[in-house]
Amino acid sequence: MSNVQLPFIPKFEQSERIKVLEARNQELGTNGQRQYDTYGDHRCWLNIGPFPKMDELPSRVQGYRMDNEQWGADYAFMLDNTEEAIYPCETIVGEIHWEVKCIRPMNFKSAPNSDEIEELRERSKKLGGHPNAYGHTCPDVNIVLTQGYDKILERIRKSLAKYTELKNERRANYLRGLEHICCACIRFIERYAKLADRLANEATDESEKARFRKIADCCANIAHKAPATFYEAVQTLQFAILFDRSVGHGNGYGRMDLYMYPFYKKDKDEGKLTREEAREYIAEMYMKLRGQFFSFGGRLEDGSDATNEMSWVALEAYDLVGDYNNLGVMWHSDIDKDYYDYACDVLARHGESIPVLVNWDLMYAAQLRSGIPESEAWKVVYSGCQWFCIPGQEWCGHDTSYLNLITIMERALARGAKYEQYRGNNGEPIDFETFYGFYVEELHRTMRAFQDVEAAIDRVRGYTQPEMYTSMISHGPIERGLDMTAPRGVDIQYTSLNIAGIVNVADSFIALKNLVFDKKLYTFREVVNACNNDWEGNEIMRQKFLNQPKYGNGISEVDDMYVRLCDTLQEVAEGYVNQRGGQPMRPSLYSFMSHLESKDDVGATPDGRHKGEVFAQGINPQAGMSKKGLIPFANSASAADMRKFQGGSIQVDIQPKFFDGKEDRYSYIRNFSTAFFQGGGMQINMHIMDLKKLEDAMDHPEKPEYRNLVVRVTGYCARFITMSREYQENFVSRMNHSSMN
Repeated sequence: MSNVQLPFIPKFEQSERIKVLEARNQELGTNGQRQYDTYGDHRCWLNIGPFPKMDELPSRVQGYRMDNEQWGADYAFMLDNTEEAIYPCETIVGEIHWEVKCIRPMNFKSAPNSDEIEELRERSKKLGGHPNAYGHTCPDVNIVLTQGYDKILERIRKSLAKYTELKNERRANYLRGLEHICCACIRFIERYAKLADRLANEATDESEKARFRKIADCCANIAHKAPATFYEAVQTLQFAILFDRSVGHGNGYGRMDLYMYPFYKKDKDEGKLTREEAREYIAEMYMKLRGQFFSFGGRLEDGSDATNEMSWVALEAYDLVGDYNNLGVMWHSDIDKDYYDYACDVLARHGESIPVLVNWDLMYAAQLRSGIPESEAWKVVYSGCQWFCIPGQEWCGHDTSYLNLITIMERALARGAKYEQYRGNNGEPIDFETFYGFYVEELHRTMRAFQDVEAAIDRVRGYTQPEMYTSMISHGPIERGLDMTAPRGVDIQYTSLNIAGIVNVADSFIALKNLVFDKKLYTFREVVNACNNDWEGNEIMRQKFLNQPKYGNGISEVDDMYVRLCDTLQEVAEGYVNQRGGQPMRPSLYSFMSHLESKDDVGATPDGRHKGEVFAQGINPQAGMSKKGLIPFANSASAADMRKFQGGSIQVDIQPKFFDGKEDRYSYIRNFSTAFFQGGGMQINMHIMDLKKLEDAMDHPEKPEYRNLVVRVTGYCARFITMSREYQENFVSRMNHSSMN
């Protein structure tokens, strides 16, 4: 057993069937068939090579058109040419091998305003605004669980007839595309029914014959109708997520414990299902789907605790097999104590940052603050990385869309140096408030550029990068004949912005205030020149700036500056609206990979950071700057009013030795997380592992003990050895706590 993490203490014994499925799952994760570029084994689709029938693709035969009907036809063709397979011991079936982006351009080069988009995009990037087009949302899978595909198809055709009769070709075109997709989904499931039926007829072993017959009967029903049993509901959910992932992006899939509970309760009450069987079905689905996001807990519409027996089963399913899906437990002040203790116990025993712990009360308050009515806001879910949204009603943006605040600060620094150069000799040296005013003006400048490019993209997004299956199981697109990415496709369409560098800016501003404005040890120009030259020849100066008070240590002057910057960011960003529905930009205090990928886009900074050095990740301290322990760091991270933001997670890495000799490990996590949430914190991603062992895993990935080592990279999980070297190095550079103090 590896000592990278805590010794794993299993709570449930795996059946022989689950052992076979787990072995296959781990092999696919480590042999590259589920690997996703540099990010690790993050795919839920099985890589078997390029799509084999590219020349027969409708958009190749007809010539590419920027319309939804052809997009739907391409999607349907891809699904129709995805070979079905049922693997040993499976009862939950289905694999996909490609996403739409593998077969069809998912960019704006073919859009009539492509030159405008590219010009505006480059301008925005130079100013620190980095837009991206893909969504990161949460469809309402309960639509397919309660309606079934025949009912959805009926709704599509009814809406199509209406817009055809009204001669609204744009909306009719969209609905014909949805019709292609819905019919392809039905055919895909029917093929599994036929395959299972054939295998049942060929099987000589009675248990195998029964397994195939069970799959065949299930798929024959759910290809058309809503599922009738818990088993059918799990299989329906599996297919729905595969179809959604074929669109080509990651989404959350809502509160599984709420929408699966009616199926579970009915079957269990009727004696058709045991808790153990339900646990295995969910665990099997987890292993096939990989890094998808599900939520448990939260509150009901009347404010009462939403946890139920399905909340337990869904978390037990992860406990059974380990590995990962991206599960989130939504804490609130009245959550069932025993359930939350179990969630913390699972996290402590596995150590893989699963489940993520999220503050439901804050998510709900943030949605209310944005203007979402109480009747809808209670449905909020943790839907990916640090995101939250209303399932099937909200489309917001993507976690690679961000503002680089260091780029903005650099322009403010340059303006400050110029101000001092031309006015300082006349007795008017720059003061801190003037400099801060320059920063705010430059932030507005970036937001204007970001708004311009977002508006240009929004005008064509619904045709070039639609999310049509996602839209098909959301509220509004079918009846409106509009994709959820199009203006008014769904009701809630705030534009989310991730933030890179806010901690570095806060640390820089404190250092400048102390050493330049208060103590006057250096002129503004001297600091700017030193940063422009990457501190060359100014190491003594750099050390003074590096050793100024830093965020993450619970120091009031730094935390106050951080809060001021957060408030400024929120006030400025929400003053800009999008083209989709005139709804505001909502900042999120989170960084997916921009803290790593943008490190070379900026120079050295007044916090003592060198050019090329990785930024602080989201609202985590700059690496090595948290000196006083976990509690002061948590106090810094919860200082800002998180109701103003669409998410903000902290990464907490604890050494296994902290738990030596402690029997109730979970109580430390429970007490820390509860205090953090009560103090205004939003989300905790917690690892329990030895980073020195991770360094060894980087150099010796062949060691058996590292084969299935799972880490939460930013908001998602992956096997450590499948990540790129750069991402591994960034992960091990993060702070690591040997105690909770």
